[in-house]
Amino acid sequence: MAGSGTNEVLVQREGRAGLVVLNRPAALNALTHAMVRRIAAALDDWERDDRVATVVISGAGERAFCAGGDIVAIHRAATGGDPAAVEDFWRDEYRLNARIARYPKPFVAVMNGIVMGGGVGVSAHGSARIVTETTRVAMPEAGIGFVPDVGGTYLLALAPGELGTHLALTAGSAGPGDALLCGLADHFVPAERLPALLDDLAELPVHDALARHVALPPPGPLARQRDWIDACYAAGTVEEILDRLADSGEPEAKKAADRIAANSPVAVKATLAALRRARELGPLEAVLDQEYRTSCAALATPDLAEGIRAQVIDKDRTPRWNPATLDAVTPGAVARYFAPLGARELGLAATTPLERW
Repeated sequence: MAGSGTNEVLVQREGRAGLVVLNRPAALNALTHAMVRRIAAALDDWERDDRVATVVISGAGERAFCAGGDIVAIHRAATGGDPAAVEDFWRDEYRLNARIARYPKPFVAVMNGIVMGGGVGVSAHGSARIVTETTRVAMPEAGIGFVPDVGGTYLLALAPGELGTHLALTAGSAGPGDALLCGLADHFVPAERLPALLDDLAELPVHDALARHVALPPPGPLARQRDWIDACYAAGTVEEILDRLADSGEPEAKKAADRIAANSPVAVKATLAALRRARELGPLEAVLDQEYRTSCAALATPDLAEGIRAQVIDKDRTPRWNPATLDAVTPGAVARYFAPLGARELGLAATTPLERW
């Protein structure tokens, strides 16, 4: 497990628990390829280690569990670097996401602080997902010209009603109450209780440890907004969704429409298509296969590089999308996100035993 990921991911055993700590607090614990490999190696080791009954993943520092993948590296690849290196990263990352979902031992994710993009992938597929009052869960990909990945479209498609569509198209975030409502988390534990919870997880079965610390979460706004969210986002196209939002008369719906309109037009359309398709694909592995296609396709578009430039590199927050409007996005431009990759396919669904689905 050599490489830079060694110090960026701390791995140790405490009692009956195997602990993984994402350790890049200055970078909000953003994932590198080496970190993904390090986590995967630890899971391999602990699956065979009878001393480890539970795996617990958390993030160093108080600001973030994990703010996503290393999108500066993705920007380099999208602006003349090596696309194959990023595709290899995604391949290993998505395989890790699927491994977490199928892991034979309890996998506890402590989702404190910011949980975005790739951070969702290494937490929200776990068997026990814990949020605190500081948690903000988001799949903000449409805002950088990308499409939700790491199993994000699988999770969002499973959210009640059209809540997942709302979060995906607006690139919005969910606090603890809304994360629980949307099925992105399982338990609320006050942040001050996390050290005691981690101590208990080293000594007790997961259920017994959680029972000592789980509390009622603060309410989130999405439950109150379900009526207009479900009605507006059930429409078949992004344009019709925007029309319904504008006509609803709800101030929050107008804000949602403005946020969608500010995102990449082609990414928004591809995101809606990906969510609709995910509902019909079945297991997580099949959705990850689709996400690998959408990610590789996005890497070849001008919007991904431009979105990262505007939001992360230059931080001017004024991306120049291409095409600039929804009506200029052709059906063919969306279809390209789902085109088969031939020998480059991720192929997770083909290799997962049916009895484990």
